[in-house]
Amino acid sequence: MQVVLHSGAHFTDKNKLFKSLSKNTNLLAEVGTLVPSPRTYRRQIRDILDDDDGLAIAPMAKTQMMQDMTGGQNVDRIILSNSNFFGVPRGAVRHNCFYPNAGGRLAEFAEIFRGEEIEIFLAIRNPATFLPALVDGSPEDSLDIVTGGSVPLSLRWSEAILRIREAVPSAPLTVWCNEDTPLIWEEILREMGGLELTAEIAGAHDLLQEIMSPDGLARFEAYLKSHPGLSEMQKRRVIAAFLDKFALEDALEEELDLPGWTEELIDALTEAYDEDVFQIERIPGVTLITP
Repeated sequence: MQVVLHSGAHFTDKNKLFKSLSKNTNLLAEVGTLVPSPRTYRRQIRDILDDDDGLAIAPMAKTQMMQDMTGGQNVDRIILSNSNFFGVPRGAVRHNCFYPNAGGRLAEFAEIFRGEEIEIFLAIRNPATFLPALVDGSPEDSLDIVTGGSVPLSLRWSEAILRIREAVPSAPLTVWCNEDTPLIWEEILREMGGLELTAEIAGAHDLLQEIMSPDGLARFEAYLKSHPGLSEMQKRRVIAAFLDKFALEDALEEELDLPGWTEELIDALTEAYDEDVFQIERIPGVTLITP
């Protein structure tokens, strides 16, 4: 069986992928894919990983967890989603690294699901917006405290991804930039669900509903109806054009106001991130979804 783990990152998905995938239960069932309720696995996996003796009882715990998740159904692919899998937000950045515990957690996860085919899905985000989001979501108001004194310009997602690949080298890893998500939402849903590239899916415009005006969304959907057969690339260009005209500015604005941050630092972080994404695309075993 294929076990798909969507592991965040924090402040990217906000559970939207799970909700949109859950709208396609029947379609996913046709290809043997199941999206179980998070209550059937999130706490259970966390407890096993956090228990010093947890892995010793993993086979027994896995059997019960599988029964709870599937309800006894025969499935070929199961999708698990948990942005806290690598840890809570306050531990997302330490020692100049993103998610220093990612490799260890995934190695133990692979032990729990020994014998299954594991796939990992991960969204990444520009440190220029990710770090302020960490501070905003923390009771602390100091970036230095929130990140354990890490240097922002030293952070590289590629370093975390290399650790993930080393920990679970047999597990394919699919990555995308959070900034691109509105343009590639349908592809992410299809890839995660194991669906054909042309499959008609419910929830295809869930993300656009949050960032596009109602009038703009109505015009966009009308345009799609009047132009059937658009390729994925053509549709993305259409989305970009409509967002350019009808995007809700408040929904797209991101807080970058941290004490001591300058425009020069934000530009440097963004430039380093762009180069980092270029490097990620070249890591063996990694698929980068791009617009």
